[in-house]
Amino acid sequence: MRLISAIKPTGILTLGNYIGLIKNLEKIQNEFDEIFIFIADLHALTFPIDPKILEENSKKIAAFFLASNLDMKKTILFLQSDVPEHSELNTILQNFLYIGEMNRMTQFKQKAREGQKNNLSLGFFAYPSLMCADIVLHNANVVPVGDDQIQHIELTRKLVERFNNRYNKNIFVLPKAEINDIGYRIMDLKNPLVKMSKSSSQAGTISIDDSDDIIRKKIMSAVTDSDSKIKYDVKNKPGISNLLVIYASLKKKDLKKCEEYFKNYKYSEFKREVANAVVEELSLFRKKYMKFLQGNKYITDVLHKGSEKARLVASKTLKKVKKIIGFYGKK
Repeated sequence: MRLISAIKPTGILTLGNYIGLIKNLEKIQNEFDEIFIFIADLHALTFPIDPKILEENSKKIAAFFLASNLDMKKTILFLQSDVPEHSELNTILQNFLYIGEMNRMTQFKQKAREGQKNNLSLGFFAYPSLMCADIVLHNANVVPVGDDQIQHIELTRKLVERFNNRYNKNIFVLPKAEINDIGYRIMDLKNPLVKMSKSSSQAGTISIDDSDDIIRKKIMSAVTDSDSKIKYDVKNKPGISNLLVIYASLKKKDLKKCEEYFKNYKYSEFKREVANAVVEELSLFRKKYMKFLQGNKYITDVLHKGSEKARLVASKTLKKVKKIIGFYGKK
């Protein structure tokens, strides 16, 4: 059984990344024989990005994973661009996806509604094809995602069935999405109706690089509501619900039990406990993260070895694809 996941190096690493990815992988990693994790630097090119920032962000993501509690003996960490099979398989698979399917992808539709359609790169329009290639290239059984990425897994499954049926061969593994029961979608502290992300407001986003004091200030000033009840109710109490999810995720507790625990707390007291939980977890993580971040050679060595291992799998998959579709050449 193989799991695959990735982070695009286009912005700061957030508490959302930590809870949604690291804590989730930490929980489920024992279910898998191998974990493939890559830094999706090819995807980072869909919008203009400063080369120095791209390089620095890639390094930070590598340190982010190395500092986690993942079992690195069975985790393969690599740069997407160091495995050229990603690009080559993408070129092939673009011919098995349709423009109508690309037009229906949520991110493209959103940009089109915003009037940006004519200014989008071809890479942005077709990046779901590359995402499909990323997954099937490494024969991934499971892809951990938030609900905003389910559409991509559905497209990948559709592509796998279409390709396998056309050639009457099980060339690609049919992947499935793994959605974390809790914490897969951490919201912006200032606007709990939108996901905490690289593009969120600075005041509403907790960065891995934030100091303990800054984290406390951000959580204490998080938007709540005029009510006084601490209850998980996303529709009517999105701010409180978000803070409950953060606390429950970090403490590995059931939401209902957290509700019961905090039922007699004032909002200020509740926020203080959430802040304590975040600071306690991230301060320890940050020390390990900064230590790895300072080790340039170690990071490059890990990524180099990871890409070599990833290419062993990727090259076999690509070779099978080339043979089945009728490319004439070295077999």
